[in-house]
Amino acid sequence: MGVPRRTITRRCEPGGPWQRLLPGIVLLENGEPTDEHRIRAALLHGRDGAVLTGIHAMHRHGLRSAPVPADIHLLVPAERRVTDLEFVHIERTTRLPKSQLLQDVPVAPAGRAVLDAARRLSDQDTVTAMLAEVIQRRRCTAQALVDELAAGSHAGRALPTRALVPLLGGARSVAEADAWHLLERSGLPACQWNVKLFTTSGRYIATPDGWWDEVGFAWEIDSRRHHSGPGEHARTLARNTRYLTAGVVVLQTSPARLRREPELVLAEIRAGYEVACRRHRPDVYTR
Repeated sequence: MGVPRRTITRRCEPGGPWQRLLPGIVLLENGEPTDEHRIRAALLHGRDGAVLTGIHAMHRHGLRSAPVPADIHLLVPAERRVTDLEFVHIERTTRLPKSQLLQDVPVAPAGRAVLDAARRLSDQDTVTAMLAEVIQRRRCTAQALVDELAAGSHAGRALPTRALVPLLGGARSVAEADAWHLLERSGLPACQWNVKLFTTSGRYIATPDGWWDEVGFAWEIDSRRHHSGPGEHARTLARNTRYLTAGVVVLQTSPARLRREPELVLAEIRAGYEVACRRHRPDVYTR
């Protein structure tokens, strides 16, 4: 653009009005670069056709279950000769996805972005939370994640594969995934997950985390964080009243107890199921 190299060098010196973010890429400010600055600098480094993926792409899709990492994850065509540099992680791929332009940035589809992020993580709970969120927010189906995982690289596949098993079964959170694994060894019939429950008159009762329709038994996994505020506490009380007046047996369990006292929780689930079996099934239906 006609700016002499010596002018750029002088202006990018310490205390100058500009700064170099990457070789050949200059930020025309001297303050702390924002994530937006770093994302756009990374895309310039990746050149035309580069696609933002991973957690920064998830945030672009409105998915916030994972903390923002230090690096920017890009997908580029396999034949492109561009490598990792400072805060930019480059992944060359023969399966470059069709990008979506979100806030003027080319972004990988939500399912691809979350799996690209999951393959680079080592914490099972974080991976489960990410995959659960993309399904819960209807950005992608569980089966689409399975298909994407099967089509992609084998590297880093173990954690997302394990996380997808309970999600395919209907779980939609880390706590529900823990519950799903617990029920696998309970000896009880399989329950339905997250189905809406109504009276015969059509009045909504609740959406229990687990529901045994044959006996009318509901299981709610109620975390203190989501149910302790004044508004949430009132809603929980109202929900429990609707269960009671509909004649539904309901067991409430905290997520912490699923891990701290799994055997005791199992005993409570079996006992609750037995109580429900001994009662007349309530006149309710699922949708």
